[in-house]
Amino acid sequence: MLKKNFNDILNTMLFKTVKETADELQLETYVIGGFVRDHLLNRQIDYTDIDFVVIGSGIELAQALQKKQKKSSKVQVFKTYGTAMLKWEGITLEFVGARKESYAPETRNPKITEGSLEDDQKRRDFTINAMAISLNKKTYGNLLDPFNGIADLENGILRTPLEPGITYSDDPLRMLRAVRFASQLNFIIEKKSLDAIQEHAERLSIITKERCVDELHKIMMCDTPSLGLLLLDKVKLLPLLLPELIDLKGIEEVEGQIHKDNFFHTFEVVDNICPNTDNLWLRWAALLHDIGKAPTKRFNKKNGWTFHSHEFVGAKMVYKLFKRLKMPLNDKMKFVQKMVLMSSRPIVIAEDLVTDSAIRRLIFDAGDHIDDLITLCEADITTKNPRRFKQYHNNFKVVRKKIEEVEERDQIRNFQPPVSGELIMKSFDLQPSKAIGQIKEAIKEAILEGEITNEFSAAFELMKKEGEKLGLKFIEN
Repeated sequence: MLKKNFNDILNTMLFKTVKETADELQLETYVIGGFVRDHLLNRQIDYTDIDFVVIGSGIELAQALQKKQKKSSKVQVFKTYGTAMLKWEGITLEFVGARKESYAPETRNPKITEGSLEDDQKRRDFTINAMAISLNKKTYGNLLDPFNGIADLENGILRTPLEPGITYSDDPLRMLRAVRFASQLNFIIEKKSLDAIQEHAERLSIITKERCVDELHKIMMCDTPSLGLLLLDKVKLLPLLLPELIDLKGIEEVEGQIHKDNFFHTFEVVDNICPNTDNLWLRWAALLHDIGKAPTKRFNKKNGWTFHSHEFVGAKMVYKLFKRLKMPLNDKMKFVQKMVLMSSRPIVIAEDLVTDSAIRRLIFDAGDHIDDLITLCEADITTKNPRRFKQYHNNFKVVRKKIEEVEERDQIRNFQPPVSGELIMKSFDLQPSKAIGQIKEAIKEAILEGEITNEFSAAFELMKKEGEKLGLKFIEN
């Protein structure tokens, strides 16, 4: 049921002030776009930005509004596009003069001329984003909906104001936005639009990688990202963005032995993890956890289908993928790499008898990301066998409990050797040398194997013994 009453938003101080200022300047002003759409849908979201269209100068209105703020913020002006941005109590307000646009084939940056409200509504991506609410005194609160966006909202349909071929060719980013909105709102892209996206898919090449990734991030943060990801595949955009996923498609059979379709399995894992995390990068790890399986897939009669070292290969592929898409090559990328590299470790532990030693090594290697890693591995359980599904999850409960017990007792997470390199040098009168590393490694291994406790006195005694093995003379201090 759409919420068609605008009183609750129009009675706020923000909109009253915009109305008052617009009337003083005699500027026709409307709130337009996503804010109107989401209000009609009664979506419970935090509004971070609101778009206004002005018949005349949006810059003039923004500058006049700035002077009425208790805490004045600077107006950002973009003269080329006739737009201005202003912060209002943490909300970004964007004001644009109503305009017509025309595009050259090689760019999504339009040539702009002044236009009417309807001209401005025509240039919007979808009918559901072209609806406007009047903020002027005589027509305050009136909804202007020339393309029947209300009906499309009610029917859950994404449709373009103009012919879809024109809309998508002019600005190919709108193709990704169509998929994103379909995924976020669980809407259907009408057939003409679907066909036009497939026809113009290659036009995506004129869009910067950063803008494409921004839309991918939004799809990944949906409740069910597979809706958008499978739609990207259907309209032939996925191969242009993530060919590594396309390579996972299909099932091969040799001598009666088949393997699962890792393409659909991957999307199932992403959907599985979403109820348990809002961490964008953990969701990316779920999406990429199996990308190493395509290049490592082999068949032999003895073992059937194998994917040896696919985690290691996949982790290396993560770097190349992030670099190609101009995603951050920092700790976020390293986190995804680590999750991909370690994605099978807890599964192996869950299948076998859980030993303290295995748990200590898992905690040591995963560090602060141990909980994220287990969450990923639990999402990776996609078997349709109810007995095996239950068994795996029960095993992971055992693993989680064991991690808590071992961590509380042995304090392995973010492990720091109880004996420092400086103390080893002082105790044996050593200069920096290979022996120091050997002694520290022996202490670490002894702690991980449970041979000694993770405390100074036990480590110090082992240090002396390891030094003796290397022919070093301990010096009493």
